[in-house]
Amino acid sequence: MIDAKEAISEKAVLIGVITQNQNETQSTEFLDELEFLTLTAGGVTVKRFVQKLERPNPKTFLGVGKLDEVKVFIESNHIGTAIFDDELSPAQLRNIEKILDCKILDRTNLILDIFAQRAQTSSAKTQVELAQHQYLLPRLTRLWTHLDKQKGGIGMRGPGETEIETDRRIINDRIVLLKKKLKTIDKQMAVQRKNRGKMVRVALVGYTNVGKSTLMNVISKSDVFAENKLFATLDTTVRKVVIKNIPFLMTDTVGFIRKLPTQLVESFKSTLDEVREADLLLHVVDISHPNFEDHIASVNTILADIKCVDKPTLMVFNKIDAYKYGTIDEDDLVTERGKEHYTLQDWQKTWMNDKDRESIFISALNKENLEDFKVITYEEVKKIHIQRFPYNDFLYYEYKEEG
Repeated sequence: MIDAKEAISEKAVLIGVITQNQNETQSTEFLDELEFLTLTAGGVTVKRFVQKLERPNPKTFLGVGKLDEVKVFIESNHIGTAIFDDELSPAQLRNIEKILDCKILDRTNLILDIFAQRAQTSSAKTQVELAQHQYLLPRLTRLWTHLDKQKGGIGMRGPGETEIETDRRIINDRIVLLKKKLKTIDKQMAVQRKNRGKMVRVALVGYTNVGKSTLMNVISKSDVFAENKLFATLDTTVRKVVIKNIPFLMTDTVGFIRKLPTQLVESFKSTLDEVREADLLLHVVDISHPNFEDHIASVNTILADIKCVDKPTLMVFNKIDAYKYGTIDEDDLVTERGKEHYTLQDWQKTWMNDKDRESIFISALNKENLEDFKVITYEEVKKIHIQRFPYNDFLYYEYKEEG
């Protein structure tokens, strides 16, 4: 592991494309997110490069002319790292590295590196290491031919550093061992879930950095690690919560992200099992983020992948204290009113008012509307509890009835 001060000073350029499948607005949004990922990993973004292409070049991702422009900037400003917003093929990695002569990372490698920094428990470390090895295996040739380029820093933690002198057979053996270890961990976690009995299980899901851990801390009165960075939570945390007279289990899970590497979805199976086995999902959304609707769609896509999209779900729109909206002057007859001008009250009248799916607007940080959140959560848990324990209906009473 390199020194923290050295990591913070690591300068990088970000590279993205505008294609038929990704317009200029989307490209900017993805690069904004990539910059936040770079900051989380310990790097500093110096400049962005974007090129319009019908499709990425299969050999060099960008056009040769654009790569030369990037090379000139890298050399003149002593940049050590170039980070691409999409996953690069092994051939693209080799070709780009020859041209730019610096460390090349893609979005997947960057996310895996952050996971390697954040993993604390044996389970999380094993899952991250498996994902890194699966990513590394087809790119092994590049590591053999460019050993002198391995200087540490972002993207070089974990297997990228410790397994540099291995060959494909040893990596394959390691993957087999890690999968066996994860099977053991899966069994242990399954036993833990079984030992929890018939208690109602509630899982917090959502995009990364939307405030799931902060909400968990407030509701369960615990001290789960929370930070304003991407993927602050990797390890699943389960806490017993009691609202009035109904106890239930609340689980804090890893946050999702757009373009989530498939290796991570596969290797984090045991973590995602907590979501699969939950009775109720609390889908937490950062409503102050300008692209929160895209975040909701990304989370729903992953929930669909793990066959959880039809579970009872409570939409929790968090960070209302940070929400800002645009205004239009009374004498402005040109500007059309769009979603960027919606107040919270306006949003509440849109699809968020769907009677089939409950929603609540809160601020976990400032504890705004938490009492309303507890009322709705209590009612949702109560529905499940009554079905599970049909003869215990005498236990329930209206939430607002105080002794």
